[in-house]
Order: sequence, then C-alpha cells, then structure tokens
Amino acid sequence: MQDQLSALITKATSELPTLKARPEFEAAKARYVGPNGELTALMKQMGSIPKEQKPVVGKLINEAKTQLTALLDVALARIADGELAAQLGPAIDPTLPSPDIGPGTYHPLTLVREEMCRILRKVGFTVADGPEVETEYYCFDALNTPADHPARDEKDTFYFPASSNFGNVSKKTPDEKYLLRTHTSSVQIRTMLKGEPPIRIVSPGRVYRRDTTDATHSANFHQLECLYVDKNVTVRDLKALLDYIFASLLGKETKTRFRPHYFGYTEPSFEVDLTATHLPKVKKPWIEIGGCGMVDPTVFADVGYDPEIWSGYAFGMGLERLAMLLYGIDDIRYFYQNDLRFLKQFA
Repeated sequence: MQDQLSALITKATSELPTLKARPEFEAAKARYVGPNGELTALMKQMGSIPKEQKPVVGKLINEAKTQLTALLDVALARIADGELAAQLGPAIDPTLPSPDIGPGTYHPLTLVREEMCRILRKVGFTVADGPEVETEYYCFDALNTPADHPARDEKDTFYFPASSNFGNVSKKTPDEKYLLRTHTSSVQIRTMLKGEPPIRIVSPGRVYRRDTTDATHSANFHQLECLYVDKNVTVRDLKALLDYIFASLLGKETKTRFRPHYFGYTEPSFEVDLTATHLPKVKKPWIEIGGCGMVDPTVFADVGYDPEIWSGYAFGMGLERLAMLLYGIDDIRYFYQNDLRFLKQFA
C-alpha cells in the first residue's frame, strides 16, 4: 500500500504542473480523487487490511491525500492566474498614471446651493455657517419654540445621549440636550448673538429629521435660510426678495404668493407658493416651496435687540426641493445614491 501511495504522489507531482487549461485540470482531478479515482480506489482497500495494520495504513492514506490536495490547489491557482492574465492582456506598468476618465462635476445640490448664494450675494447677503450638532437653546428655545412643540419630541428629532459632550457647542443649562439640528435657523440665532444689526445672511447646510425615506422625504437633507435685520424692514421687502430669488433661479416666468401660516419664530408668518409650469415635469399651478415671515419681537428680545428699533424677516426652503424643480427630478433619493449615470447629467 505504501509503495502504491508513493507512486501515486510521484505521478501527480510530475503531471499536475504541466496542465494548461481548466478542463485538463478537472479531468486530472477526477482521475486522482474522483469517485472512481486512483486514491479513492486505494482507500476502498482499507476493508481488506488486517485490523492491527489499519492505523498505520490509514495514516499513510491521510498523508497522501493531504499532499495530493496541496498539489491540486497549486495547479488550480496557477491555471486561474493564467486565465486572469489572458483577460487583462499585456502586462500593466503600475507606475503609469491611470487612464483619464474625464472631468468631474459638481453635485446637483452643490450647483443649486452655489447659485442661490451667488444670487443672494448680489443683493448684499453674506454666507454664514454653524455646527450641525446643536443644543435645544439654539435650535428651539431661542426660536420661540414651546416646550411641548411636536418638533421637540424624540420621535421627530435626533437627540444625543445625556452623557454626550461636544466642546465646541456651549450649553445654556447643564441639563440641556444635544441634538442634530432640525433646521439652519440656529445659525441665525448664533449670528444675532455675535453683534448688533444690520444683519443680512444666508445659511445653507445639512439638517436632520426623523422622516421615513421615500420619493420626497429623507432623514437628512439640505436647507437654505435667510435673515435680514435692519430698521423699517417690511413684508414688502420680504416679498420683493423672494420674487427676485425665484425669477433669477427658475426663470422670469416664475411667480410667488403668500399664504398665512404659523411659525413660532416669525409673526406674521407665511407659506410661500410658486408657479413654474414652464419647468420640466411641473404640472400643478402652485407648488409650496418654503416658509417665511417677519421675525417675532420675542426672538429679538431674547438675543438682546430692541424690537422697537429693529425689524427683519426670515425665510427658509429645502435645496433638494429647488433642485428637483429646476432639473425635473422626481425622486429625492437620486441625490444620495452616488450613481454616476445620474450625476454625469449635470456635468
């Protein structure tokens, strides 16, 4: 038995390195270890071997099987490498630069954000930024949001555990919670607390809410909000600016209207609708696009402004909503899938 096993290993050692293709390898594997293979035939002889010799013979068979399996693995790996090399063609010099895949482009949301900021800079607005991790004061309290407002519920807002600590975000009280901002209005509060009016800022940025993702909703999205504080600011100034913005971004055919609404931060408050049937896929005569209003005197008093002297307006809207209107996109999820087929359309 030992001589037969040695002869089998010698034969495999000589034959397997010469195999060139996978069919040859599969045929050789069947001859050695298949159901009717040579090693299988020797293993079947174990039944006729005397009982006292079986441990020794079994050990020899296992050793031969291990050596044969290793030889087969090496042969298969060599053939697989050859197949891959044939598919790749000539050898590639790794020191050469990668092939040019063409120029990159901005994401559609970036295009809309930058265009909106450009439009607003032309009329004196500056871009302001703030942290995405906020406290309840900046996100709710300073914006005149009642303690029992639904937006402050954990079902609507992403709160951090009580033990969390963010050194760059100051708390007003020790037990105040941290959260992911639900709007960029917190930037307006931070700006007003830094100095006296006049103020004219635009604050674009990412915000977070516990929304179920579908074609028109996402748990994280982008907002753009504006704040203007000065003397003798009126609703007429607000309406004029919104007319200018949407005509500049969406075309001169775009018209806007106000509908009375309620926001804790502004009084009076309005929903803003626009009509833009000249845009692709826009069928409805009026589309809700954002909220606005005159800054509530309570908010001014909280940041140390005298509401008898200063007045102002604020408004906000979703950048995804604007991009969907402008480019005729009907599913918000396209913005976050990183699909080059989609993104290259905006090159």
